[in-house]
Amino acid sequence: MVEIKQLTPTKSNLLKFIHFPIDVLYKDSKCYVPDMVMDAIDTFDPKKNPAFDFCEATYFMAYRDGKPVGRIAAIINRVVNERNGKKEGRFGFIDFIDDNEVVDALIDATTQWVKAKGMTCLTGPLGFTDMDPEGMLVEGFDQLSTQATIYNHPYYPKHMERLGFVKDADWVEFKITIPDAIPEKMSRIAQIVKTRYKIDNVHCTSRKQIKEQYGHDIFALINEAYDTLFGYSPLSEKQIKHYINMYLPFLPLNDLSLVVKEDGELIGVGIAIPSLSKALIKSRGRLFPTGWYHLIKALKGKNEIVDLMLIAVKPEYQSKGVNSLIFTDLIPNFIANGYVYAESNPELEANDKVQKQWEYFDFEQHKRRRAFTKEI
Repeated sequence: MVEIKQLTPTKSNLLKFIHFPIDVLYKDSKCYVPDMVMDAIDTFDPKKNPAFDFCEATYFMAYRDGKPVGRIAAIINRVVNERNGKKEGRFGFIDFIDDNEVVDALIDATTQWVKAKGMTCLTGPLGFTDMDPEGMLVEGFDQLSTQATIYNHPYYPKHMERLGFVKDADWVEFKITIPDAIPEKMSRIAQIVKTRYKIDNVHCTSRKQIKEQYGHDIFALINEAYDTLFGYSPLSEKQIKHYINMYLPFLPLNDLSLVVKEDGELIGVGIAIPSLSKALIKSRGRLFPTGWYHLIKALKGKNEIVDLMLIAVKPEYQSKGVNSLIFTDLIPNFIANGYVYAESNPELEANDKVQKQWEYFDFEQHKRRRAFTKEI
């Protein structure tokens, strides 16, 4: 018999929720990448995550014979619902053993909670906002995951389909080989675009400069660039301040590219980071006692993988070659750092503007993930 427990968001309960996939379900997986536990606590804690200003959420765990066998978060994002005119509940952070009774109980608990809040459909996996991992893996189960994405067993989507969920959106991911030099055509386009639009790359000499001079502008630009994408939840001022302090102080300077106009206005940004996947697997998402060593080694030592966390370009400059400036800026550093290939991270399958940029490189589409939806 399966028992469903609704968790109050105490630190002890959140740790149980976070540790289930890390220490139980995927403890022997070579592809699953754990969350950083301390960051995950901040995500789920209503007192620490500014998304709770416009989101509601609760967490359920499934138990059998006193042992954890599944988890799920039920979420309502009021901002997205108002923008889309929907009454949509979200499910996210879902993990479970391959068992119909367990899956049915988790989905039923989530369905009943969002229905009681007036929702008429259930969609996921989605987080509170787009800063959280989203989309269930449906292809690429043998591929190493990234710190920004979800990994799941192949049986997950089969259960979604069994329960009547259908595709709402797909994201694809690419593995891009780092070239030996900047592609000639890309270099020519970058020079033309610089002259035509009077724009150029700017380089920061310290993380403090990034934070103080460009921090707010980076996230404001992300809001503009991503505004029309599937289920996008615009970052509030409170969220922007939160993420400036959370991420920018740790960005490697040579894996960040900024594109500005003559007057200094930021119109493009590319953010990459050495892959932390293998370090997080070794540390099991924990800093102590030795997790910090693996993470520092991944950031400062030899690393063959670089994760392209995001590229954002001001809407009026999209499809005009600005991405060429970002890549001609980053590629020499990628080569110098010894990266062999880059992970694109998720891109909506219909986003031709983004996928067109890979035509200059050797690449393969190696993962696909899906948001499922169902009327309730």
